[in-house]
Order: sequence, then C-alpha cells, then structure tokens
Amino acid sequence: MEKRYDYIIAGAGLAGLSLLDGLLKSEKLRNKRILVLEKSSKSQNDRTWCFWEMQPGPFEHLVVKSWKNLRFLSPSVNKTFQMKEYSYKMIQSGDFYSYVRQLATSYENVTFLDTNILSIKEHEGEPIVHTDHGVFYASYIFNSTGLFFPPMSEENTILQHFMGWFIQTDKPAFDKEVGTLMDFTLSQHHGTTFMYVLPTSDREALVEYTLFSKKELDKNAYEEALEAYIEENIGLKSPKIIHKEYGVIPMSIAKFPTTIGPRRRIINIGTAGGHTKASSGYTFQFVQAKIQRMLGQLEKGNSPVIIPSLREKMFEWYDRVLVDVLLQEKVSGEFLFSSLFQKNDPERILAFLANQSGFWEEFKIRDSVPFWPFFTSGMKHLIK
Repeated sequence: MEKRYDYIIAGAGLAGLSLLDGLLKSEKLRNKRILVLEKSSKSQNDRTWCFWEMQPGPFEHLVVKSWKNLRFLSPSVNKTFQMKEYSYKMIQSGDFYSYVRQLATSYENVTFLDTNILSIKEHEGEPIVHTDHGVFYASYIFNSTGLFFPPMSEENTILQHFMGWFIQTDKPAFDKEVGTLMDFTLSQHHGTTFMYVLPTSDREALVEYTLFSKKELDKNAYEEALEAYIEENIGLKSPKIIHKEYGVIPMSIAKFPTTIGPRRRIINIGTAGGHTKASSGYTFQFVQAKIQRMLGQLEKGNSPVIIPSLREKMFEWYDRVLVDVLLQEKVSGEFLFSSLFQKNDPERILAFLANQSGFWEEFKIRDSVPFWPFFTSGMKHLIK
C-alpha cells in the first residue's frame, strides 16, 4: 500500500462517508488520493437518521419516507401540525453506507482499509496515523473516531439513549402520512422520556423509546416499554419485529476539539468535532452542513478548518444553556417541550432546533420557558 495520501478519513460512519461522498462529487477534489480507515466495514442498517429540511438534500434518493404532518403529545398538549416549509425525512444507514461505498468503487484513487487505528498525531509538523497495518501520512486527516473525545461525566453530559423497533402488521394499523415526533404520555421516572412513531406505510412503522438521562437502562427496560406502548397505543400485542436498533448519543456541554495539533491539519468531524447538536442529539443535517463548508474551503485551496460565526456561537450558547437546565434538573424535559409546543408554532421550533430561526422567533421561544432556570444557566455559560 501507499504510505502517503492527500486525505485520510479515519472512521467510515456518517461523517466520514459524507465527506468521501462530497470529495468524489467535487470536480476539483475527486482525483485526490484518499485513504479511508475503519475497524470493520459498515454494511448493516445500524442506525436510522431522521431530520428535517426545506429542500431536497444530497441524499434525497436514499430517503425511505418523508412526512409533512407531525404530532406532539404530552399530558397537557395534543397537537398535530402540517409543515409548510420543512419535510421530516428518514434515511436508513445501511442504504447510505452501501451507496457511498459503491460510488467509491469507480475511483482508483480511493483506498479502503479495515484496521485498528492506534493513534493520530502530528509528527514533525505532519499529520500521521498509526494503525495495525502501519503508519500513513496525509496533508489532512479527518477524524470521526472517539480518540479525542473530551472527558464526559454526569456533571457535563446527558445521554440520549434509545431502542427502536421496526414493526410490521398483518392489516393496516398506521396513518402513514402522520409521524409522531414526540409522545411524552409515558412515565418520566427515568428522566425525559418519549416515543417516536414513524410509519413508513399503513402496515410498517419505526417505534422508538427515547430517554434523556445520565445513565442508560437495562436492555430489558427498553423492550418492556416498547411492548407496553405498542399494545396500549397501537393495539398490537405481539407485533412482528423486522429490525431492532439501539444507540447512545452524548448531549454534552463538554468542549469537543475541532482540530488537533498546532498546524491544525487533523480535523475532527461528526460527533468528534462537535457536529452533534447538544440540545437535541440531531446529527445528520449538521454533519452535512459542516462537510459542505469544509469542501468549499478545500476547493479554494484553503484550510478546511471552519471558524464559527457569531450566529453559530449564539446557537451553541442556546444548546449549552438547555443542556445545563436539564443537567441541573431545574425543569423536567416533559414540561420544557410541552411549554415550547403549547406556546409556539411547531415549525418555528423546528427552525430553532435546526439553527435556522430568526431573532424574533428566538425571543418568543425564550419567552415560553421558565425565566429563572434559563437565566441563571444562561449567565453561567455566557461568562464561560
């Protein structure tokens, strides 16, 4: 194998393959020598990514299902709303992995290597990666592994943990045009707890049990909650489960480093680079936005390091404040989200969560949550 490349991509998950896809679709970058490192090839459908956007995105052809109608439920709010600007979309990771890898097979300048990544560092000013298969060099290394995760604990991080079942019924059981974004009509004794129900047809749906808390549950607890919800709310006692998935996403106020080393040629991407939105755990769209900006920089011959704008720093502050409020248990998650959806146009909340809202919308959202808990957390993180 060659030892020197233009770009090394460490980690072939969402962020790494999104970057590879963008490089190969760029006329100026597609001929660069690229090495993609991963412990083992990803091919299974291990994640379902849901997100909302206004226009068709770069992976529109992979969208399994989209919804214009969403529902929010809690003990105090029951709201079904039709979106005018956004569409809520679902992509399954197995389709994504297969598509990008298949695209890469037609490029001889792209090399995939399944190996353990031992370290990534600068050596005499040059970024290098040590693996079980040797040492490799590059002009830039893009890292999405957990090598440089900051220390995370119950003091600074809430875990978003979830188990999802794709279930199938013998006869119509779902309104395929309406997705349940959040159903908080569940026990909240483990922390912020809700269900997603996203029907892909009138006989199939993803039902996902999601929690925001400091600790994961025993696996049996997720399954028992799913079984009870499906029986009580959908009317199915023994549904046919066609796929299961489980995941944990950090919702953290810890600082994820964007670069490593004084020359800033090791670039963290994905969750490793802070691309996961701390207040919601949403990652897919934020990864795409960051990757597109990096590609634009590279096409101009510039460093791919992104300098956050003032508005981006403002949204990061919003995220830290909300996570801090939940960490300090000043307000319950169910009460917080119920207040937001009760007092605001739901689509404007989605715009806010997508970092696409305006100042007036943000004022209304701030005005719809309890003042003192957010004021004290806001001041604390403004000072930081």
